[in-house]
Amino acid sequence: MITVVDYGMGNLQSVRNGFAAAGFDVHVSSDPADVASATGLVLPGVGAFGQAMEALRKSGLAGALLERVAQGVPLLGICLGLQLLFERSEEMGDHAGFGLLPGTVVLFRDMRKVPQVGWNSVSVRRPHPLLEGVGSGEYFYFVHSYHAACRDGEAVLAVSEYGVEFPSVVGRDNIFGLQFHPEKSGRPGIKVLANFGRLVSC
Repeated sequence: MITVVDYGMGNLQSVRNGFAAAGFDVHVSSDPADVASATGLVLPGVGAFGQAMEALRKSGLAGALLERVAQGVPLLGICLGLQLLFERSEEMGDHAGFGLLPGTVVLFRDMRKVPQVGWNSVSVRRPHPLLEGVGSGEYFYFVHSYHAACRDGEAVLAVSEYGVEFPSVVGRDNIFGLQFHPEKSGRPGIKVLANFGRLVSC
């Protein structure tokens, strides 16, 4: 069972609908016991990094998630969920993340308008089952003011550009993240969700 982690800061229904369109049923839960028994985990997120981590820790969801991921269960972070995978964020202070991937989440610092809202293309850096059937130049829907500065180049599966180049898809072992919203990205986004569902099934 793929469990979507509900910590009060995610667009849960649209994520559920996206997976349904991809052919997978998901279970939305705020119960750490459900996270501890999941065979696949999805960490969505809309809002501030520090507030999200506080909510996850206080609810017991953070500990359950880390334990399950350490057991090899696939985890997919979406938007803020991708950012939470990293070590730290500078959003409204200095906040510790899950530390599953090396790097820091930083503000877009050029003169472009933030947040980035709308469609942007991705360039695939290396083939991966998560991106099967997705080619460089495909467009996805983004909403974010901060981006990951990843210190592990091998974990960057695809990049996008918004004044600077930033990781739009990351993946290492059983840990994956999408900076865009696949559930709002039409056919390419549904394809990525289907690919994750198949990774869980395998």
